[in-house]
Amino acid sequence: MAKKKIEKEVEEKSVSTNKLVAFFKNETIHFVIGLVLVIFSVYLLLAFSSFFFTGASDQSIIDSGNPQDLSEVNNQVKNYAGSRGAQLASYLINDCFGVSSFFILVFLAVVGLKLMRVRVVRIWKWFICCALLIVWTSVFLGFAFMDTYQDSFIYLGGRHGYNISKWMISQVGVPGVWMILLATAIVFFIYISTKTIVWLRKLLTLSFLKRKQREEREASDLFNGEADKTEAIKEERPQEFVNPQPQEVEFAVDRTYKQEVSKPKPEESQRPLSATPASNELHEPADEEELAMTFEDTTTDSVPPFQVQSAAHEPEFEIEAPADDDESYHGVEQEPYNPKLDLENYRFPTVELMKYYENSEPTINMEEQNANKDRIINTLRSFGIEISTIKATVGPTVTLYEITPEQGVRISKIRGLEDDIALSLSALGIRIIAPIPGKGTIGIEVPNSNPKLVSGQSIIGSKKFQESTYDLPIAFGKTITNEVFMVDLCKMPHVLVAGATGQGKSVGLNAIITSLLYKKHPSELKFVLVDPKKVEFSIYSVIENHFLAKLPDGGDPIITDVTKVVQTLSSVCVEMDARYDLLKAAHVRNIKEYNEKFVNRRLNPEKGHKFMPYIVVVIDEFGDLIMTAGKEIELPIARIAQLARAVGIHMIIATQRPTTNIITGTIKANFPARVAFRVSAMMDSRTILDRPGANQLIGRGDMLFLQGADPVRVQCAFIDTPEVEEITKFIARQQGYPTAFFLPECTTDDGGSDLADVDMGRLDPLFEEAARLIVIHQQGSTSLIQRKFSIGYNRAGRIMDQLEKAGIVGPTQGSKAREVLCVDENDLGMRLNNIQ
Repeated sequence: MAKKKIEKEVEEKSVSTNKLVAFFKNETIHFVIGLVLVIFSVYLLLAFSSFFFTGASDQSIIDSGNPQDLSEVNNQVKNYAGSRGAQLASYLINDCFGVSSFFILVFLAVVGLKLMRVRVVRIWKWFICCALLIVWTSVFLGFAFMDTYQDSFIYLGGRHGYNISKWMISQVGVPGVWMILLATAIVFFIYISTKTIVWLRKLLTLSFLKRKQREEREASDLFNGEADKTEAIKEERPQEFVNPQPQEVEFAVDRTYKQEVSKPKPEESQRPLSATPASNELHEPADEEELAMTFEDTTTDSVPPFQVQSAAHEPEFEIEAPADDDESYHGVEQEPYNPKLDLENYRFPTVELMKYYENSEPTINMEEQNANKDRIINTLRSFGIEISTIKATVGPTVTLYEITPEQGVRISKIRGLEDDIALSLSALGIRIIAPIPGKGTIGIEVPNSNPKLVSGQSIIGSKKFQESTYDLPIAFGKTITNEVFMVDLCKMPHVLVAGATGQGKSVGLNAIITSLLYKKHPSELKFVLVDPKKVEFSIYSVIENHFLAKLPDGGDPIITDVTKVVQTLSSVCVEMDARYDLLKAAHVRNIKEYNEKFVNRRLNPEKGHKFMPYIVVVIDEFGDLIMTAGKEIELPIARIAQLARAVGIHMIIATQRPTTNIITGTIKANFPARVAFRVSAMMDSRTILDRPGANQLIGRGDMLFLQGADPVRVQCAFIDTPEVEEITKFIARQQGYPTAFFLPECTTDDGGSDLADVDMGRLDPLFEEAARLIVIHQQGSTSLIQRKFSIGYNRAGRIMDQLEKAGIVGPTQGSKAREVLCVDENDLGMRLNNIQ
């Protein structure tokens, strides 16, 4: 009784703690607190500003320190914020940090706006910057106005700045304080923006160049008197000048004398041209080791001579890469590309959107555990098997008993007692793991008599999920040890989900999709949802313009028509091939390296490069598709599964009939990650996992996850349909893209139109404009016409057929764009005249 009472008190405390945490995590509470902080910062701004005008008259009242005088109605305080505002202003400005106390108001306002969900990023950077500015400005003003500290009612640096600067002067002197202030200011600006280093280098380079030019002008004046002698010597020399150490140097003479000089690097100096057409003066170089030679163009007298330095000190020679090589494209002068700017105000779903379940944490029933322990020991002993130790690990739905048999006991003998142990425990779904991988024990998994529900809120809101750094994190649920089980879809990279009807497949798919929605921005992730049942994924249709991808024909974003599935998957294959072409052009191996290169502006968008979002293809009821489409659908699935990992396209397929004609060898070979819910027969378990075990699960979300050698038993998180609806509505209420993510057009063998059926007498009104568009861009793409003229896919296809019959574009080339047969608009005009 005492134990139960203690357990009850612990449960009540945990419930009250969870309610308190939920209260402070409430978005409304955050908004109210943020509003109070903003209002308080405005009040302090009023008090600080008024202090500069009324501080002198209020000083005697505030310094008296009599609370009773300040509490009276007629306290003679003239500050616009009242006596309390005058006190705060006097304390923070005079007694603390001086004028830099205004940064406190800035930080309070920023925190308030952050809590009110106004777009404020990097709150820690704001805190660090404000704190550093408060200290630095206080010390600077205290040091600069130290002599006027006692002569004014306002201490610009405050007592903090005055005392710190006075101590620093005693330690390093006045010049040392100036150097410390300058160094810390430079470090602060570098912390704010790394461009500070670039600006400093440019400043130092500019000063260096000016000094160098000044020295060269002085040297030029110095040798001006020697120029006449040099000219006379030059005239006495023969026409051919013989270099004591001849070197082969090629010179390109620009007869117009308008050569474009490349911008010198900061560490290089450029010698000014000193020769003029009037005097033809030749200045001797300042460096005696350099040898200057004068070349004149003898074809015309108007072209001035110019100097060319010998190869002893040749200028640095740099070759730029060809213009069509994207490696030469660098956007260093711009900020890194941010794909989230199109939806910069997008807010991720909050955990409060999911339902909170009380008593969802597993509790230990000692009576049940002791009874099961005794039954296991007695059953094994009755068959002559003694064990030395036994340990229990209680999970949400299953308890794992780890036993260590005595020496000489064969493991196969214990494995054969599975049904006998189940009979003695009167339990369903006993599973024996002999031995447990990595341990010298044998595991017996026994279902709990009172299983606990694993809520989606406890998984999504867990610290492990919130702080995960996975590229595509998926939180399935909790393991037997009550730990959150997470995987990275990018490393899996495709998942096969199978199980009998009603055992949790749809809930598992909801957990997968919801996990990704909670962690990824719409610019980073797109879904292709295939739902032959027409009811499972319909709740996700409201986020079409945020997260969904579809064909550019304006149809339903959730693919429910079986006839469109093959076309959609073929379109995904076209997208996959196009992405591989971009990876090849960028000289990278996977999407992560490509996007990193694109974000750092090392790829030229004018060459077709773009930011690539991840694409996750989710197919429910895969067995039904195989029955209706057969091998036709298996081919694109196999292609995607084999090749699409590197370009960020991942596939999740689910079926309730795990038979060999549905899950073929090709599918199994390309889906290394498997999720098995409860099945009825051992053969089905072997089809999914290549081993038994799924037939011994207890259902209702109990699953085995296999990726590698040994499966892991997980209780899948329960995310109900109303919870998914709240999440999708939260996303749908926010600003989205104008359209869904359009997959590229795909031309199938039987999808092309017969040009004999194209009536050139009834041309589309947009025919001529579309023709000019195609010729200008030199890209025969139906999607280009559709996008530029905002028309449907079918109409754009008819226009493309008319362009083909008119001889403006060539025939279809599979996934590639059509060839444009017109080289320019003049050629196009001639073809259009022939049509008319």
